[in-house]
Amino acid sequence: MTALRQFKLPDVGEGLTEGEILQWLVAVGDTVTVNQPLCEVETAKAAVELPSPYAGTVTELLFDAGTMVDVGTPIITIDTGGEGGAAPAGDAAPTAPAADAEPAAGLIGGPAPGGRTSVLVGYGPRTTDARRRPRRTGAAVAERATARPGADHATGGTDHPPLLTTAPDADTKPVRHGGLEVGRQAEAAALRGEAATAAGATPGRGRLRPLAKPPVRKYAKDLGVDLATVSGSGAGGIITRADVDAAVARAASDDTVVQGAFGGALPAEGREQRIPIKGVRKHTAAAMVASAFTAPHVTEFLTVDVTRTMKLRNRLAARPELAGVKVSPLLFVAKALLLAVRRHPMVNSSWDDAAQEIVVKDYVNLGIAAATPRGLVVPNIKDAGRLSLTELAGALTELTATARAGRTTPADMTGGTITITNVGVFGVDTGTPILNPGESAILAFGAVREMPWVHKGKVVPRQVTQLALSFDHRIIDGELGSRFLADIGALLHDPGAALAF
Repeated sequence: MTALRQFKLPDVGEGLTEGEILQWLVAVGDTVTVNQPLCEVETAKAAVELPSPYAGTVTELLFDAGTMVDVGTPIITIDTGGEGGAAPAGDAAPTAPAADAEPAAGLIGGPAPGGRTSVLVGYGPRTTDARRRPRRTGAAVAERATARPGADHATGGTDHPPLLTTAPDADTKPVRHGGLEVGRQAEAAALRGEAATAAGATPGRGRLRPLAKPPVRKYAKDLGVDLATVSGSGAGGIITRADVDAAVARAASDDTVVQGAFGGALPAEGREQRIPIKGVRKHTAAAMVASAFTAPHVTEFLTVDVTRTMKLRNRLAARPELAGVKVSPLLFVAKALLLAVRRHPMVNSSWDDAAQEIVVKDYVNLGIAAATPRGLVVPNIKDAGRLSLTELAGALTELTATARAGRTTPADMTGGTITITNVGVFGVDTGTPILNPGESAILAFGAVREMPWVHKGKVVPRQVTQLALSFDHRIIDGELGSRFLADIGALLHDPGAALAF
């Protein structure tokens, strides 16, 4: 017996209203199990995978990748077959999708205590064990993509559609690719022919989605590169950042040739790109504007000789207990800040305007600003003040890797109390950072450079860096901010001073 169930886009954060479907991890005809990832969705806070609340066969993907969808809107239809399986051939006509049916308590999308909804694996109660299927490698995707159109992937029959979903051919309106105008029908025809074969895709009814990871897809989108015109050099034909850069270089070369042929500059029309403001970038922009025009910012600067800290770093990096983690200068800045917070707890506080109170935190959730392909995110290390140096090093390593992979969860980006932004990794000396909303202080850590420095009465080369502390002047006055920054500088100048804290 056929039983169609529709899965609605849940609120994967706290109070979010929409999300963008980055990519589908299943296709029409695939058999899915409970808690198997269905798709990757980007919200204003993070990119997350949505697990299936049902077991059955995918019958319809209601939105294409790249579409913004409102929370509560059905995004996929699954045939549970009455008992979680696909309906046998020859059954009666399918029943109408149960769009309003809700999963049982504890399952993804079902009710949870406190009026909340279980939306992610590991969040809220559940009555089933989460099972994550292995990620498809580029070779595996390419192998499935080259299957005969309409063939069953398991048996070679013709009961199911191919793995890669297709969209109807677009109209004949021209579209620019690298400065050249081509018709969409011509482009689709090329994709169905040699171009599709070169990309490891199967010709189908329309334009196929090129193989590329989400960060590369976002990178190409920001640069205005159509991935359908790019040949992938990665495993299985996957498009890499280098392939996108090569496409940009080719387009620039083409524009130069055209400009030379006309003997003058080309008009601006057609050579501008418009990037939609959405997702993490939209959330960050709103938060920064709110912070800049709500909290009165003050920024102070300090130049520090960190030669002793850099020597200590080299010695500790060789110790066995720190093997496998990155012992970076940021680790010592974070430790110095945490020690300084113990001496000046008012710095680790927030302004409650509604209650007209200053909330001083007895714990430190240390935020680390991270640049990712999706924009700036600020995940935080919970209760960082209780961690040893080794534990802090491991937490920083894990936080950085997760952020770069675009897998930071909304929970990891909430509840921060004070933040460090490491502009030094970009070769920048210092800056005037803007407070993360809800916090009272943020420390910018600049590049460590060898510079001439007066040491023991002589000018000698020393390792020097610059620190910049921005703080909320409603909570932190000039004296407190200065003492806090001076303590951080003293600890970095002489790490042995930590014994006195």
